[in-house]
Amino acid sequence: MLIPHPLLGLRDAQEFTYLGDAALLDRPDGGDEAAFFDYTYLRDNPAGLHHELWFHEQGDRSWLVVTRDTRTHEIVSAELASDVKRRDGA
Repeated sequence: MLIPHPLLGLRDAQEFTYLGDAALLDRPDGGDEAAFFDYTYLRDNPAGLHHELWFHEQGDRSWLVVTRDTRTHEIVSAELASDVKRRDGA
């Protein structure tokens, strides 16, 4: 599987480490135990388009948000996680 790195072009997925749902970028503040429990332990398992966190471990060590169809493994897009956070106002 090839991941279209926004700065480096197409890269082999073996250069990356998959880290899960990109919703993990929205970490709750420490005061709400129930929200932090949900953040830590509860995960969706969607069929279809899904936003995922990938770490370019064997490259420039950047974090990417990859939009991938979990049924076909087709990658629709990849963005730097810092750009996603900035765009979403976090």
